[in-house]
Amino acid sequence: MSEHTLKQFDADMEAIRTAVLSMGGLVEQQLLRAINALKSGDGEAAHDVLADEGRINSMQVEIDRLCNQIISKRQPTAIDLRLVMTFGKTINDLERIGDEAKKVATKTQQLRQSRRVTAGQLHVLTWVSETARQMVQKALDALARLDLKAAAEVLREDEKVDAEFVSIMRQMVSYAMEDPHTISACIEIVLIAKAIERIGDHAKNISEYVVHVVKGKDVRHASLAEIQQEISKG
Repeated sequence: MSEHTLKQFDADMEAIRTAVLSMGGLVEQQLLRAINALKSGDGEAAHDVLADEGRINSMQVEIDRLCNQIISKRQPTAIDLRLVMTFGKTINDLERIGDEAKKVATKTQQLRQSRRVTAGQLHVLTWVSETARQMVQKALDALARLDLKAAAEVLREDEKVDAEFVSIMRQMVSYAMEDPHTISACIEIVLIAKAIERIGDHAKNISEYVVHVVKGKDVRHASLAEIQQEISKG
């Protein structure tokens, strides 16, 4: 590449990176609103979660166009190509995180109406949802800095969120068996917990993309120990 072309390529890449992080910020805000609705039962907060969907979808389409454009015009290779492809995959995960945040908000409204949810159940849900939100934040930070240490932290947190989902599901089965009147509320809680677990999965995906960009190795189906070993290599 000529010096002019190289500078333009760098500018194009920075524009995409900025757009991805902006989309991530909007999704984080949407997720925070969903968590606040879960904590307080605020119907307006839940409505705001649904209102963000159009902006997130528009950003996904525009960033996807920019990624396709830079691949066709600049034909990047090696780490540059991996980074462009990661941007393209990340926006899909972000859009799906937004979808899961909508589920949390919607199911929260239905759960509050049942009036059979306990403070303890809500506490567990809000705790694990906040953990998932922090995972999304850390994953985006890892992407912004191509930080393998931050990516590894997200992968470890995902195992905790997965374990918490299993625990919640078992508790809800027990509650439903003890009192059939709680079945509807228990189902809503499980659906909320599953949406939160899926948010964690998408944050994990983004972190795995970071490892792929930096190390050049696809670790999507590797164990946590294998990924940590790969990260530790010089």
